[in-house]
Amino acid sequence: MSEEQAQQFLYQMQMLESIASSLEQKEAAIVNFLREAMASIESIKNLSGGQEVESLVPLGLGAYAKANIANNSKILMDIGAGIAVEKDHGSAMNYLETRIKELQVALNETSSQKQQAMMQLEQMKDQMNQMMQQESPKQ
Repeated sequence: MSEEQAQQFLYQMQMLESIASSLEQKEAAIVNFLREAMASIESIKNLSGGQEVESLVPLGLGAYAKANIANNSKILMDIGAGIAVEKDHGSAMNYLETRIKELQVALNETSSQKQQAMMQLEQMKDQMNQMMQQESPKQ
């Protein structure tokens, strides 16, 4: 194997490592979104209990204000591009459950892509080791 071929091989391995790392970060972000969506559903269920609930409203930079939330209050949902819509509890939970399903599909796809990249990387490492062993006796 020439030095140029070895450098190209190493470059490909570095690219695969970078891709795997990026996919791992994406996977972690999706898991965080899933947790947040599930927590939101639980919170909405607690608000639907039929009585007023005392809560903390974030004001920013770690400052909060106490607030009473009526059981018939609407939920403001961010639907993207800085747009929020008002929904009742049931439709807010349905929207979140739909988003959870979409996130689970994205998580499965990302995990599959990461696994493929890791398998390719392992194969390339094995090939590199074999080439190094073949070159070793010649020196």
